[in-house]
Amino acid sequence: MHTALIEAAERLRQAQATGQPCAPVRELIARAETEEGGDRVALAYAVQQHNTRLAEAEGRRRVGFKVGLTSRAVQRQLGVDQPDFGVLFADMAAGDGQPIAVETVLQPKVEAEIALVLAHDLNHERHTLADLIRATDFALPAIEVVGSRIADWDIRLEDTIADNASSGCFVLGSRPVKLEALDLVRCGMKMTRRGEPVSVGAGAACLDNPLNAAVWLADTMARFGEPLRAGDVLLTGALGPMVAAAPGDIFQADIQGLGSVTAAFAQSQ
Repeated sequence: MHTALIEAAERLRQAQATGQPCAPVRELIARAETEEGGDRVALAYAVQQHNTRLAEAEGRRRVGFKVGLTSRAVQRQLGVDQPDFGVLFADMAAGDGQPIAVETVLQPKVEAEIALVLAHDLNHERHTLADLIRATDFALPAIEVVGSRIADWDIRLEDTIADNASSGCFVLGSRPVKLEALDLVRCGMKMTRRGEPVSVGAGAACLDNPLNAAVWLADTMARFGEPLRAGDVLLTGALGPMVAAAPGDIFQADIQGLGSVTAAFAQSQ
């Protein structure tokens, strides 16, 4: 692995460990591309995977994946035509309504999503919607708390991929719902902060259908040689705009057919 990529990975790890956001890592990734060649996106994923391996060596348990950049508008903003992904670890899960220490996520923002939990492995080279429907055990409402270890959210595609798709933590609702009981495209979403609406959307905002995001993820992970497994949690992408979070904030996301989930941020000490 190129020394510039190792430096990028360490910069991100140090930002998380110290709570101090760092400079972007795209220049380091570009240096590796210039000196050794390769695709810049693939090099950014190499940084992510390096830190994933270190995290697993420390005993962190991988429990699933998140899909990012599922909004067409955000894709256009970053000049890309597909999503990205990051890894979910068990210690990133927060309890529904339980206080989240705001300092655990750098520069936190929240977004409402639909989570899928798999009952079966997905190890084909190419997957269909039918494959995803058959493999999904149930869906849950979710709030993802995204965060950036890069100062001022000064990110481009390479930065967010290397930074584990700007992951922070996630909250799952507790009432599982089978897919046949849901309209994943037309389901409406409303998220409030202490009762005041702050984000609205629908399933169609996520790549036109959250299952499209899940199919993309299944295909992508198969190509990476790490196919999705039974029990994996998939955060399929935002149903509406992200909202910045601050100490003391309480967000509730209501998704039609799925119910509600709450992310509560503890007051600063």
